[in-house]
Amino acid sequence: MGSVLINHKLLTSSFVRKNASLAWPIAINALLMQSMLIIDTLLVSPLGEFSIAGMAIATTLIAFILGVQFALANGTQLVIGRAVGAKNPKDLSTALFTGLLINVVVTVLILCSLILFSDHLIAILTNDPVLAEQVSIYLSISQYLLLVTACTQVFTAFFNGQGNSKIPFKGYLLELPFNAVVSYFLIFGLHITDVINIQGIGLAGAAFGSLMAVTLRLSYLLWQLNKLNLLENLQIKSNLLFTQCKNHFNEIVPIAANFIILSVGHTLYLLLFSQLNLYAYVAITLIFPWVRIGTQFIVAWAQASSISISQAIGKKQTYQIKRIISSSVLVSFIIAIFIALSFYILSMLLIYIYPDIDPQTHLALATLVPLYMLLPIVRAYNTVSGNILRSLGRSITVLKIHLITQWFIALPICALMIFYYDLSLYWAFLMLLVEEVIKTIPFYKNLNEVKNSF
Repeated sequence: MGSVLINHKLLTSSFVRKNASLAWPIAINALLMQSMLIIDTLLVSPLGEFSIAGMAIATTLIAFILGVQFALANGTQLVIGRAVGAKNPKDLSTALFTGLLINVVVTVLILCSLILFSDHLIAILTNDPVLAEQVSIYLSISQYLLLVTACTQVFTAFFNGQGNSKIPFKGYLLELPFNAVVSYFLIFGLHITDVINIQGIGLAGAAFGSLMAVTLRLSYLLWQLNKLNLLENLQIKSNLLFTQCKNHFNEIVPIAANFIILSVGHTLYLLLFSQLNLYAYVAITLIFPWVRIGTQFIVAWAQASSISISQAIGKKQTYQIKRIISSSVLVSFIIAIFIALSFYILSMLLIYIYPDIDPQTHLALATLVPLYMLLPIVRAYNTVSGNILRSLGRSITVLKIHLITQWFIALPICALMIFYYDLSLYWAFLMLLVEEVIKTIPFYKNLNEVKNSF
């Protein structure tokens, strides 16, 4: 009995170390990705509340499409993880190619719709002509970065699925400082002497800077992929291309549907918040990137756990899954506690981070502190549970949980609070926390059922 316990502890310790080595680059990737929005927000904040709000509405639409891309890529990531576990290079190359083709085609279709109907969409979101103009300026440029991110999302999923998450991490390290420097000069210009006096282009400069930075990251990922000689193992025949893409799509669509539901729901929350007064919405715009950064550490750990499970399935080592589940839940809770403490420290520093914003915006930020501190603690269990259940083929179950709790309970109540009862920002934001609390019950039941089956 003692030897069994020792072996179990050794296996658990080994898993935690392996998962941590995979999770931390994924977490830093997400951190750097969210940092791009924070950098843009910091750079744009001197332009005033209208520019901040305009960029926020535009990036909400862009973030939704990025969420769709991420959803499709995440499904491909699990397929790649199984191919890696089975040590099948042909399946690995085919998964990358078909996943990329699907992501690009879907993005092109969405982008065409956005270009055609963007004016009508902006008119629905705001009736303020000054704000609408700012949204249009940023969106008209930033929408084209979606063509680039369609590729970067799949390439990142490919390296993560292989367990080589450090390559996407290095790509973000290139992108972030480039984005900060280029965006600054494009927004404010370059003024050294009377001879060198280049005028900035304001909000449009932030959009151009992001587009150029993402393109730089794509170039780096392509260079890394070229080293792997994947084309040698690629077996795609023109007459079978549609069938292979269809099979790949059918496999990833339940997984992707979960992320799309969450992404659309998140976008609807932000659009509902945009109907609050200007200062409340600016407060949401300023704090949301930080909240995303914090919760991304939990998401990264959950993704690493799902990749480990996918690889274990590919290796036919399902006996490891029970300990993976137990360790993942415990570590995610510890991470969440540290994130909550970090959010408390952040709340005291916001006045120094954003010194130029209106005092009413700072007051709105102060009311949200206890809510965004509690959010990662409650969300941690649900995030890990959802990723584990998806990797074990229970995507439909996870989809139902998200759909019912978010779309049929939380979002309708949030809309009533804003449009009918005209409640404050605090009560609207509270629904994010309430939604996570409700989800905990079905996730706990399903995860325990799966865990006890191994």
